[in-house]
Amino acid sequence: MPGQDEQGIADPPPADHAHAKHDARRGKRGEARIPPAIAVLVAITLYAVLPEPLLIGPRFLIPGLELALLVTLIATNPWRMTRQTRWSRRASLALAILVVTSNLATLALLVADLVSDQDTPGTSLLIAALQVWATNVIAFALIYWELDRGGPVARTQKPREQLPLADLRFTQDETQDTVIEVAAGSSKKADWIPTFVDYLYLSTTNSSAFSPTDTMPLTSRVKILMGIQATAALITSLLVIARAVGALGGG
Repeated sequence: MPGQDEQGIADPPPADHAHAKHDARRGKRGEARIPPAIAVLVAITLYAVLPEPLLIGPRFLIPGLELALLVTLIATNPWRMTRQTRWSRRASLALAILVVTSNLATLALLVADLVSDQDTPGTSLLIAALQVWATNVIAFALIYWELDRGGPVARTQKPREQLPLADLRFTQDETQDTVIEVAAGSSKKADWIPTFVDYLYLSTTNSSAFSPTDTMPLTSRVKILMGIQATAALITSLLVIARAVGALGGG
C-alpha cells in the first residue's frame, strides 16, 4: 500500500511539505520577545547590584537607560518580533552596544580595583567578577543576535535570498547531507534559523572555552567581537583565580 512499508509504518512526509510548513510558521510568527527580554533584565539587575566602585556614574543611570530602551522595543513588538523601523533597529542595536560597553568598562574598573590597594572586601570583588562574567555572556549574545543576517526581524520576515551575508555558521547550516533525521532539521531542508537561545549558547561557550566550538565566525566584525569577548572572559577568570589563590595564601 502506498504510504506504508511492509511493517505498516507510514512513510515520512515529503521534505518539501515539511519545508513549506516551517517557512509559513517562521514568516508569520517571528521570534519570541520573552527570551531576549529576560536576558536584558538579568543584565540590568546584575549591573544595578554591583559594588559602588565598579559603577559608571549614579547607580541607576545605566540600568535606567537600558530599561527605557527595552520598554520601547517591547512596545514595538510585545510578543513576536515581526515589525521593524529604522528607529527601532537603531534602538535595539543601541541597547546591545550599551550592555556590552558598560560591562567592559566595569571589567576595567574591576581590574583596577583588584590590582590597587583599595579597601573593597575580597568577597565582594569575587562576586562582582562572577557578575561581570555572566553579563559578558548576555551582552555578547545580544550583539551577535542583533548583527547576524540582519537581526531577528530580518531573519524571520525576509526570504533567505534577501538576507545580508551571515556572520556566523551554525551546525544546522551544513547538516543537509547527513542522515535523514538530522538533515530534516537543517537550514536548507527545514528553513531552520537561529534564535536568541542559539546565540546565548554560542556566547556561553566562547566565554568558557575562549574560542569557537560548533559555531564558526565568518566575518571580520564578528571575529573581532568574539576575540574581545574571549579576552574579557579570560581576564575575569584569571582575576577570580588570582584572588582565590591570594586568599588561600593569606590564610
